[in-house]
Amino acid sequence: QVQLVESGGGLVQAGGSLRLSCAASGRTFSSYAMGWFRQAPGKEREFVAGISRSGGNTYYPDSVKGRFTISRDNAKNTVYLQMNSLKPEDTAVYYCAAAWATMMNSIKTISNRYDSWGQGTQVTVSS
Repeated sequence: QVQLVESGGGLVQAGGSLRLSCAASGRTFSSYAMGWFRQAPGKEREFVAGISRSGGNTYYPDSVKGRFTISRDNAKNTVYLQMNSLKPEDTAVYYCAAAWATMMNSIKTISNRYDSWGQGTQVTVSS
């Protein structure tokens, strides 16, 4: 497994942008598909972005498509989430997660398919 540490959360006004980072430990980062999830108070954890091992494939739910962009730098063992045009409903704790993937292009959208999780970073969008 890898250890994951998120950073970059904070308070932003509606319409603003934030960039989250997730640094992974270990030498096998490129063997993991990566994902970002979020959880708002009283709500279930929600998938918001996924990226394949190579970074060649990405996937987003409709709720964030066109506003969020996931990327990764395997040389730096880091995955990013660029969030633009933020809305108050994007307010949540954001988690990055890693899933061991045997296929280069696979993306996992279900939380129980992920092996490792970060501690989360709070994102608050004010109206």
